[in-house]
Amino acid sequence: MQHSTLLRNIMFISWEIQRKKKCIRSKALSSAWAITQNEDITVYRLVKKHSHDKYPNKVKPQELSLFKQQ
Repeated sequence: MQHSTLLRNIMFISWEIQRKKKCIRSKALSSAWAITQNEDITVYRLVKKHSHDKYPNKVKPQELSLFKQQ
């Protein structure tokens, strides 16, 4: 991932965190940084958490990503 793309993604996530959680900017930035650094674990965990037991996930774990690949 390029440096500018990484920064753009961190800023986008931190703005969302700050807006939804109503927290200070530094806390939102550090949370966004942690999310992007652990992207593979975070996305997999969220899919497993929000999937139902009655049907299998429609997305293969290898195809999961936090942002669309361009």
